[in-house]
Amino acid sequence: MRSVLASLISAALCLGSGVAHAQISGDAVKIGVLNDQSGLYADFGGTGSVLAARMAAEDFGGTVLGKPIQILSADHQNKVDLASATARQWIDVEGVDAFADLTNSAVALAIQNLTKERNRIALFSGPATTRLTNEDCSPNGFHWTFDTYSQAIGSARAILQEGGKEWFLLVADYAFGHQMAADLTAEVTSKGGKVVGQVRHPTGSSDFSSFLLQAQGSKAPIIGLANGGLDTVNAVKQASEFGITDGGQKLVGLVIVITDVHAMGLKGARGLIATTAYYWDRDDASRAFAKRFEAQTNRKPGMIQAGVYSSVTHYLKAVQAAGTDEAKAVAAKMREMPVDDFFAKGAKIREDGRLIHDMYLVEVKSEKESKGPWDYYKILRTIPGDQAALPLSESKCPLVKK
Repeated sequence: MRSVLASLISAALCLGSGVAHAQISGDAVKIGVLNDQSGLYADFGGTGSVLAARMAAEDFGGTVLGKPIQILSADHQNKVDLASATARQWIDVEGVDAFADLTNSAVALAIQNLTKERNRIALFSGPATTRLTNEDCSPNGFHWTFDTYSQAIGSARAILQEGGKEWFLLVADYAFGHQMAADLTAEVTSKGGKVVGQVRHPTGSSDFSSFLLQAQGSKAPIIGLANGGLDTVNAVKQASEFGITDGGQKLVGLVIVITDVHAMGLKGARGLIATTAYYWDRDDASRAFAKRFEAQTNRKPGMIQAGVYSSVTHYLKAVQAAGTDEAKAVAAKMREMPVDDFFAKGAKIREDGRLIHDMYLVEVKSEKESKGPWDYYKILRTIPGDQAALPLSESKCPLVKK
């Protein structure tokens, strides 16, 4: 009888062990970094985001719940159809559990719908549209690094406080640029300012002369760049060539990463105002991550790459805590657990999926002020997280209880 009982207990333990292992689908936790690796946003995240995700996996120990962590990557080339096809193939064939970075707002919105439909996790570090946590929010989607609200509000308020009341906007002609312009216009007008005009330009423009001449002709003291990546770099460089800033008009980059400043050069970018979620020289923890990243890339990380590391790490912690990679269980743990790392101190995920963390208003240094390579920013002030995100009272997200 004892032998039979022992056998039954042994079988039960084996079965229980099998159930525990079965909580990880496909015998691996797979994270797909899907972003622009060859186009105008390649320096935003690109292969640097892939490295950041791999660093997060390695720092976690390479396994979670006894199963390997695998990082996949692909270049979506800023094409929604290509991104969607890749994501579906990753889910159906590769068994990908979570998607990271997802630069490009149009791509991000498509992946938001897909991950909601297929019960996967989306970790948005690169896209900016507030629709991801507003009208198009998802229980499985998490907006990590920045959005159009944080960028417009942070920079606009600072400029408005300095008396910059009249603005002209250069706007990237797609979802991201449109939302950024709308958020900025709402903030400027609500504080007694005025947007005197705007012009939309195609993404990937190499010649901004006609758009900049309109901005220059507007006589607006402030020219807001509601674009990103190479579009911002080219616009700033050509504005310098036209003598726009020397003529007294001030450029405000609404989405700037440090590699943009590196590409512009301090001579062209000096005095540029921007809002960032991360700066490598902010504190010891930021510098430590940047040192490791630079050792493999020969450049400092930007906020999007730092956000990828942070979001992937938090996702893995949630898988560990949930005891499964099933998306609903992991998402619940992600919202439950605080985020406290070099990227975000004492941060928390709201019910709409937005990570609430501090942002930083920065000004690009002059060549004389810079002490060496990548010493580009003066931090003017910290923007508290609750001021850098769309108030829940204004949210259209159905996950938010009113």
